[in-house]
Amino acid sequence: MNLGYARVSTLDQHLELQEDALAKAGCEKIFRDVASGAVDSRKGLSEAIEFARRGDTLVVWKLDRLGRSLKHLIETVNLLKERGVGLMSLQEKIDTTTSGGKLIFHVFGALAEFERELIRERTNAGLKAARVRGRLGGRPPKLTSKQIEMGQRLLNDPEVSVAEVCRTLQVSRSTLYRYCPQTKSKETAKSLRK
Repeated sequence: MNLGYARVSTLDQHLELQEDALAKAGCEKIFRDVASGAVDSRKGLSEAIEFARRGDTLVVWKLDRLGRSLKHLIETVNLLKERGVGLMSLQEKIDTTTSGGKLIFHVFGALAEFERELIRERTNAGLKAARVRGRLGGRPPKLTSKQIEMGQRLLNDPEVSVAEVCRTLQVSRSTLYRYCPQTKSKETAKSLRK
């Protein structure tokens, strides 16, 4: 049985073009999603995969309707393959139930792996070059050394509360605790005096 899957990214886009093509391709049942390709969970796709039985073929108008990335697309095809379900893309004219379609997907998989390796290598080279120049990755500190000194002076003043110090420095209590560990001891001592 041919099962169709159609997806548009936003509500102002329409599924009719995909649905017409899927119906023309002989799809007996069509599953639909209105969701961005970046969204992990797509109810219609999950239902289509769950509904599909061994020997069925999931038909899509274009491959980009099925996977949010090449890696995700390959994972989806492998999941379908494990279940004995083929995949057919109408625009790209790919059919994984044929040996030619399987070959194309293996080539896609190799390219995706190659791309991931290139990205990893470039990222590592960039980080190494930044370290050589004295730059470290990560977020910049929330408080400067001057702000930390000011915070510690304020915390040493018994008339100033921790909440006032947080408002003055424009940070949360947990951030203040991280930069000025004696803050917790001040609050504990204050609560014991009460």
